[in-house]
This record gives sequence, structure tokens and C-alpha cells, in this order.
Amino acid sequence: MNLELTAIECRVLGCMIEKSITTPENYPLSLNSLVNACNQKSNRSPVMDLDEPEILDALDELRAQHLCFRVDTAGSRVPKFKYATPEKWEFRPAHLAILCELLIRGPQTPGELRTRGERMHAFLDLAEVHATLETMQEHEEGIFVKKLPIQAGKKEARYAQLIGGDIDFGDMDEPETPTESVPSGPSRNERVEQLEIQVADLQEQVESLKSAFAQFKEQFE
Repeated sequence: MNLELTAIECRVLGCMIEKSITTPENYPLSLNSLVNACNQKSNRSPVMDLDEPEILDALDELRAQHLCFRVDTAGSRVPKFKYATPEKWEFRPAHLAILCELLIRGPQTPGELRTRGERMHAFLDLAEVHATLETMQEHEEGIFVKKLPIQAGKKEARYAQLIGGDIDFGDMDEPETPTESVPSGPSRNERVEQLEIQVADLQEQVESLKSAFAQFKEQFE
């Protein structure tokens, strides 16, 4: 993998992928819409407070690496931007959904990726998530994701994207210990997390409406 994007570049690329799938009617994105998308408080970790110059610098770097391009549309006075992925990646919707989630929310478990990525790709089951992660770990163009050591007190390992560079685990590099799984219903924490995800999705829809209204206003300014 020859790419090593900064945190801001990862956020910008992830947001373009996300909006192209979840709100195609508002895609490609104007600079203002991209700033709003990057600074969303829902579906983002960490929450950022980026300004236009920072976004423009990130776009210039992404364009230099052929990961995005500028679009000038007839009747629009503002330039817009689209992401691009190299043909050699051969990414399908499942790959894009997982990559997007890891870019905008950081390391996550397969279960979290399935739940949160559902809005971009309808995974058949958890096995499809694992299969997709496996292909992204063994891709001929490089390793796109990496499995992290299981954290203390956790049962599942998380996965991280490597487009933003490799990860130095340091003291986290401990051998994973197998745990027995006992069939049971969702725990209280899992139910709370599901509710939080649903609320986050609703917040994103509100942000999308705000973005669409802002674009509408730009036409008359």
C-alpha cells in the first residue's frame, strides 16, 4: 500500500464515499457541503472542526493521488468534488461500505461495521462482513485493513483501515485469547448502542437536509 493519508484526508475521502451512497441527490459535494459533512457530530469519530482551507488542502492531496476530482457542472457557480478509487482495487459496494465506516469512525468490530454500514450496503449476514474484511486484508494491491488485538475486557477484535498509514500497537500487541460464546439475547449495552446508532442515523438525515437547503440557498446568493 503506497498510500498514507492524513486524518483530515481520510475524513474527506470517507465523507465523499458516504454521501455518494446515502444522499446521491446531493452528490457531487460542494466545498460547503463537504465541510458540513466532515464536521458532522453524528456518525463521526473523532468529531472534527475543520475549516475550508483545511478541506481544500486535503482535496488537493487527494487529487494528486487520483482519489478525487473536481466537477464543474452547467448552471452551477460553485465547483463540486467526487471521490475516485483506482480500478485495480476492484471494490464492490461491500468493500466501499466497510472502508467508508473505518475512514469516518475509526476501528470497529465486524458487528459494528455490519450495523453501521447497513445504510450503505445491505450485508446478508456477519459472514459477509468477515469475508469482505478478509479480502481487504489479502488484496493484491496491498493490505487495506488490519485486525487489532482484542482490548482488555472486550470479546471481539476491531479492524482498522491502513490507507491512513500503518498502526503502531505498542503495548496493545498482546496475543488474543479465545473466549467461549454463550448464546444470549442482546445485552443492555448492545441495546443502548443500537438505539444510539438509530439516533445517529436520524441526525445524519437532518444534517443532509440542512446541507441540501444550504445548496439551494447558494443558487440565489
